[in-house]
Amino acid sequence: MTDCVFCKIAAGEIPASVVYEDNKVIAFDDLEPQMPVHTLIIPKQHFANIGDGLPDDLMGHLFNTVKKVAEIKGINKTGYRVIVNTGDDAQQSVHHIHVHVLGGAPMNSGSPAL
Repeated sequence: MTDCVFCKIAAGEIPASVVYEDNKVIAFDDLEPQMPVHTLIIPKQHFANIGDGLPDDLMGHLFNTVKKVAEIKGINKTGYRVIVNTGDDAQQSVHHIHVHVLGGAPMNSGSPAL
């Protein structure tokens, strides 16, 4: 998609603080973090959301990358939250599937649900 900000990040057209990248996904820090660690993981190929025909192997790769990001960011031993918003009612702000990885501080009932 030519107007998708995440597609532009994946293509290197918009700079991002890249945490991890391979041939299928890219992970980068959120510009408006809700926790000390707030990293987004996206597939390089555009899919609007989790119900948009994302192939099983890519879905698995996307979620296997969560562990790598948690290790890179140093939150793998203390704990972290993984969130995927799907659609407008879930407040998905960018319609390119993305996984939020949040951590770096204790969470409580007032912690962001995104």
